[in-house]
Amino acid sequence: MGVPVRVWPRAPLMINPFIVSDKNNRSLQIKNAVLKKINPFSLSKCNLIIVIGGDGFMLETLKKYNNYKKPFYGINSGNYGFLMNKFSKKNNYKNLIKARSVIISPLEMSVRTKSKFLKKSIAINEISILRQSRQTASLSISSGKKKIIKNLISDGVLVSTPAGSTAYNLSVHGPILSIDSNRLSISPISAFRPRRWKGKIISDKSKIIIKNLNPFKRPISAVADNVEVRNAKKIIIKTNKKIKFNLLFDKNRSLQKKIKLEQLRNETK
Repeated sequence: MGVPVRVWPRAPLMINPFIVSDKNNRSLQIKNAVLKKINPFSLSKCNLIIVIGGDGFMLETLKKYNNYKKPFYGINSGNYGFLMNKFSKKNNYKNLIKARSVIISPLEMSVRTKSKFLKKSIAINEISILRQSRQTASLSISSGKKKIIKNLISDGVLVSTPAGSTAYNLSVHGPILSIDSNRLSISPISAFRPRRWKGKIISDKSKIIIKNLNPFKRPISAVADNVEVRNAKKIIIKTNKKIKFNLLFDKNRSLQKKIKLEQLRNETK
């Protein structure tokens, strides 16, 4: 029996881009270089969106423009640029035409605060539950009706997608997830009790419920990428399959390859 292979579609052969750039000098320099090679289009007439900046700017832009249902091609002007492509004056147009597509869905969090305020937000990389004061957080974590941990005393906990598993998740020693793994990572942040709990990998179909067991003495905040909700009492996290982000990557620097390189680098430390 053959192994199923997922075919990644290519970028549009005719490049009619809308170009959005961060405001720093490096981003503006790259934008000017791109404009010398490629004519920009309006949002309504474009067939892809070129994003010039770092990972943080890409996350903001994905959320801002996703309703237009266009693919996104990132050009890195930041540091690592995990969601971005390397800028090339010589091969930029060629790389765009040969780029491959990766479809990812974000996490969605619903946060109920101490004052019963309800806030919803999405996260492409991760959702962080963080202590809000000098007191450690006291959390219970469930997956549907199944209890994952009754009482985690820690600085917080992180729920990560495969796309975000090499970011903050890796920094707290969480596992690196393959992009097509259909899994989520739950990783503790500086666990105090139980001290040796390393977290858990679960299906991306799971509904994760995190409760603050002592919201008055031990307040926490919930952060979805760059959106923070303070004084959280109950957080529900699940993958929103109705939202799909279409990211384009250069043929030799795909998101899958970047994750594989991080896995190898992590294993050989």
